[in-house]
Amino acid sequence: MSTFDHASLIHHINESLAPFRKAQPEAMRGFSQLAQASMAEGAISAKHKELIALAIGVSQHCSGCIGFHVKALLKLGATRAELEEMLTVCVYMGGGPSLMYTAEALKAWDTLSEGTVA
Repeated sequence: MSTFDHASLIHHINESLAPFRKAQPEAMRGFSQLAQASMAEGAISAKHKELIALAIGVSQHCSGCIGFHVKALLKLGATRAELEEMLTVCVYMGGGPSLMYTAEALKAWDTLSEGTVA
């Protein structure tokens, strides 16, 4: 299971990317626009899109993705039951490696849900 703090990880990623955002503003604006358009309410709700994004983060073994998407799910009012059900699909499709990142996602949920989600 992950032993790092996802809140700190999110902070450090944002901090580390700040100079890149300044150096490559057009590309980063494009990425931001893509993210906003992709995650907007539509035929699929924003919450379900975040569950999909987190599932991809788990299956791709991306700790930063786990932190950012768990944080977004908490803001959107997702429940732990929804998280756990989605994680069972991750384990079904990804086996043991996804199970290891499922533990990380659960830890991130517990940690981030205890604090304020800003």
